[in-house]
Amino acid sequence: MSSTHATDAEEEYLQSLFWLQEADLPMTGANVARAMQLSPPTVHEMIGRLVDDGYIARKPDKSLEFTAEGKEHAEAIVSRHRLIERFLTDVLGIPWDEVHEEAERMEHAMSPRMEERMMAAIGDAKTCPHGHPIVLGDRIRGSLLADCEVGAKVRILRFENEAEELLHYLREAGFEPGMEAIVKSSDDEEVVIASDEGDHVVSHSVAETVSVVADPAPPPRAALPEQLVLSRDKYGR
Repeated sequence: MSSTHATDAEEEYLQSLFWLQEADLPMTGANVARAMQLSPPTVHEMIGRLVDDGYIARKPDKSLEFTAEGKEHAEAIVSRHRLIERFLTDVLGIPWDEVHEEAERMEHAMSPRMEERMMAAIGDAKTCPHGHPIVLGDRIRGSLLADCEVGAKVRILRFENEAEELLHYLREAGFEPGMEAIVKSSDDEEVVIASDEGDHVVSHSVAETVSVVADPAPPPRAALPEQLVLSRDKYGR
């Protein structure tokens, strides 16, 4: 971590900005507002604080970018968040669709000693329970399930959207990171995959938030569409 310390509110924004960057979405105030479900004026004010405190900078096209210090803070809070999620799931036995918001409540107050002990407790786990790398930079690009052709063999890498409502939806559908399946059908309404446990059905919009390794792989595209929409059928963070 840097020698200075961002406030809890600033860390929440840095985390959302990092997620946008990681998902290849534009780092803009509008997308931050959608991802955090906040009003544009509220986001504009906080972005001004982040600029003044040296964590982000405005680019000529009015999009945002991390400073070196801001990138360090963002990576630290994101890695800690994912570590806590894995600890809550593997050690405390909390279902993976219930840990995201718990981790957000814990991540700001955890000491370095506790972080070290959590790392030891999770053993050789490399990702959070939703498939995102704990050690940043180890992220496999993958493809979106919605883009895969019928008959493709897929292995679920991660759920790009960690909104709790969508995690509940995916778990109820029988989706699990690491699960292997075959795309049984896919259209504009829904995608069906078949695993050893049977068929699993999700809406096409939700399938756009599930990253997979696919054979054959579809043509590459941005990890997520360019604009966030928040709901169960559409999606945000």
